[in-house]
Amino acid sequence: MAAVPAPLPARCFAEAAGTFLLVFLGCGAVHVAILTGALAGLWQVAVVWGVAIMAAVFIIGGVSGGHINPAVTVSLAVWGRFAWRDVAFYVAAQLAGAFAAAAVLFLLFGGFLKEKEEAKHVVRGQPGSEITAMCYGEYFPDPGRLAGGTEAYKKEDHDRLNALVSEPAAFAAETLGTSILALVVFAVTDPRNTAAPAGRLAPVFIGLTVSALIAVVAPLTQACFNPARDFGPRLFAALAGWGAVALPGQRGTGTFTVYLIAPVAGAVLGGGFYRCLVQPFLPAPQEERKATHEVVVDDAGPRAGDGTDHARAPSGAKSG
Repeated sequence: MAAVPAPLPARCFAEAAGTFLLVFLGCGAVHVAILTGALAGLWQVAVVWGVAIMAAVFIIGGVSGGHINPAVTVSLAVWGRFAWRDVAFYVAAQLAGAFAAAAVLFLLFGGFLKEKEEAKHVVRGQPGSEITAMCYGEYFPDPGRLAGGTEAYKKEDHDRLNALVSEPAAFAAETLGTSILALVVFAVTDPRNTAAPAGRLAPVFIGLTVSALIAVVAPLTQACFNPARDFGPRLFAALAGWGAVALPGQRGTGTFTVYLIAPVAGAVLGGGFYRCLVQPFLPAPQEERKATHEVVVDDAGPRAGDGTDHARAPSGAKSG
């Protein structure tokens, strides 16, 4: 008998709590790396994001499915694994959790943020303060290199850095990265996929996938893959003094195309790739194969099972 899903308020609370944990640990690692230098190297930050996803999904996945990502929620709805009527509630909960985590990080690291801005001779809310705003929202390319060292921020250095990654390139990176993430989510949570790890290990493989993607994509876009992770903290930063530097940002439409549209489009494409090009070639579930060959007796006499595919994918999935 199928398990009865938790009430929608409970599932939304779980999504908010899971996204809070994801952003607190993940963006917390970014704070530590940028403001203190204690995390040396991209992989160290990437691993923290991966562990954050594992922890969040292991804690709340049994209640809500552990989406913690609007792009994944939309993709699951598009491909019939989640109810459209619940999408807006999940997305609102995810944004709320991300916003709350950013507020907590701001309270904890306020002194370090001020110290970094003074050391680099930038004023919060003015051009150049991206070097601290990047602890919340994301920028392309990653301005982390401008935050290092002891020399003052120089606009010409930032202009040269910005010229390395165009908006179309950043959009492509986020679309591809999120499509790979969604592809893994659909694969490791599909009970028909006999090559997938046992269900309880799915969050581990999803977290490791995110770590690997961050290691490749972060220098280009800071590796978002999650509109709640970007927009929630970005909105907080805009209200906390960074203003237009945070929202809409200094790259025009890029904030919205790269960090909102691209992850959703990528997740839908990744889910579609799995559903249309992988899942149809998987072996049918054992119970379905048995049903195909069973003999059914009714008033008209015996007849063979019609072999119709009545299997349905689970409505929830775990993600980063």
